[in-house]
Amino acid sequence: MDVRPRRRRLGQSGTGAVHRQPANVHLDGHGHLVITAIKNPDGTYTSARIKTQRRFSFRYGTVSARIDLPAGQSLWPAFWLLGKSIQRIGWPACGEIDVMELLGNDTHTAYGHIHGPGPRNDTGYGGAYHSTAQLTGSFHVYTARWTPTAVTFLVDGHAYVTVHRSEVKAPNGWALDQPMFLLLNLAVGGNWGGNPNGSTPFPARMVVDWVRVSKP
Repeated sequence: MDVRPRRRRLGQSGTGAVHRQPANVHLDGHGHLVITAIKNPDGTYTSARIKTQRRFSFRYGTVSARIDLPAGQSLWPAFWLLGKSIQRIGWPACGEIDVMELLGNDTHTAYGHIHGPGPRNDTGYGGAYHSTAQLTGSFHVYTARWTPTAVTFLVDGHAYVTVHRSEVKAPNGWALDQPMFLLLNLAVGGNWGGNPNGSTPFPARMVVDWVRVSKP
């Protein structure tokens, strides 16, 4: 068992100088969804986030995505879930499951965490997957198995951390008993990934081969 905290980001979408643009999401003609982060001549950045809010949500099951992630300082790709009640009760009460997060300056490590309802929502509960090979530049499968009593995180079928409901002690509580929707985004910056520098490659692309949900 490896349950470790980590710092909360400033807005999961990578806020700051990043503006979301529909033009930053496209299909490449080979069955892939591509999210592209671009540096503009004026020094701002555009990227995108897609979500299934008000279109698809589910409660409990296995959710996976096969993704090719980008490398580079400040790049922060993520595949995650949010409670569909977020507009009614807000975050973190709605709950959050981060199936995969990666910091582009550490291409060998992926993270899985849960959040909500708090007060320990900034750090969350979860852990890190450390790979001997780079996780960027090729496709890997990121998975969360979500049950009423636990969430297990996997990379390429290898389970690396399970967060049990019984481990989340008061006053934190468990916020994962409600339907959740899916999100995919490529953030730039934030308080976890840091700011871009001269080594950050733009345009940067997060390529999604498929997303699958299997309900119990």
